[in-house]
Amino acid sequence: MGELKLEERYSYADYLTWSDDERWELIDGTPYNMSPAPKRMHQETELYLARKIGDFLEGKPCKVYIAPFDVVLSEKDTNNELIDTVVQPDISVICDTSKLNDAGCKGAPDFIIEILSQSTALKDATTKKDLYEKSGVKEYWLVDTGTKSIRVYLLKNGKYGFATCYERDMEIKVNSLKGLTIKLEDAFE
Repeated sequence: MGELKLEERYSYADYLTWSDDERWELIDGTPYNMSPAPKRMHQETELYLARKIGDFLEGKPCKVYIAPFDVVLSEKDTNNELIDTVVQPDISVICDTSKLNDAGCKGAPDFIIEILSQSTALKDATTKKDLYEKSGVKEYWLVDTGTKSIRVYLLKNGKYGFATCYERDMEIKVNSLKGLTIKLEDAFE
């Protein structure tokens, strides 16, 4: 892959040439290294939430995917040389399956979950939240395994507004998947 210069802008076409030995995201042309590997609690929480969502979606048109899974977010560009944003959310739910291709998803998922880690927490809570809002992601969860809490952002009139915070002994009704409820104590066992 050669040495990336973090001050340079890159495109999705560049991203597609990078080695699979490292995980990267590209936001507005800026590369972000996704290393190091997630910790055990991150993995357990991700697996629980993805399994719960996947079981609920059985026989329904929506699909759930876990990282690494490319989500290309571009307002209008279809040319890989012009696309400058591709992310790998921890969990993505896509209900419009026409957005899916062999490489991942092109367009905004309906629901995204990011599980905070020390190296990505600030980016997930600011840069990616703003990106997901701008791209039209209807529901965005920030999961904190340290405090055993989840902040839920819902898109209304194109904006997220204030998050609703849920703690360990609470339940969350998944807004974008009517009928699905997640018990936080089970998610953080």
